[in-house]
Amino acid sequence: MNSRPINPFISLLSAIGLLLLSLASSASAAGLATMDGKAAKVADYLGDGKWTVVMFWSSDCHVCHLKAPEYVAFQEKHKAGNIRLLGLTLDGKDNKDAAQGFIDEHKLNFPNLIGEPEDVAGFYYDNTGNYFVGTPTFMIYNPDGKVRAADAGAIPVSIIEDFITEQEAASL
Repeated sequence: MNSRPINPFISLLSAIGLLLLSLASSASAAGLATMDGKAAKVADYLGDGKWTVVMFWSSDCHVCHLKAPEYVAFQEKHKAGNIRLLGLTLDGKDNKDAAQGFIDEHKLNFPNLIGEPEDVAGFYYDNTGNYFVGTPTFMIYNPDGKVRAADAGAIPVSIIEDFITEQEAASL
């Protein structure tokens, strides 16, 4: 297991107040699961000619609660098109009930994976080279499964749509 230096803000972000001492190597993605407990990885949701927007969230994130309806509408709008949304919560096994409560409360209409905070942060680092700083955070994968953007914050869906449109136009 590789040890990496930790961004000091990570400890503030853990849903259970966990201080992250080290991040796992690329094997960290193996710690992800579907909400019904089956092992899964983000790569399972990539490709197939669709853009994949990964939304990192936590059940105790106030902004995530406020913006959830916007992302539900985004998924509904694009479900028959070439964009899909995938949720990734860092609530972890001990807070799985809270994560499920978030999904139920907001009627999330897209698949969601759950992982321990250090696994989710490790996944983000391994795929972007940047430290995970909080929720919500987004990663955008092109239809070939390559990361094209990653950013923290409540990104309006119009910016995500514009980015994808620009990327598609540039590839023509």
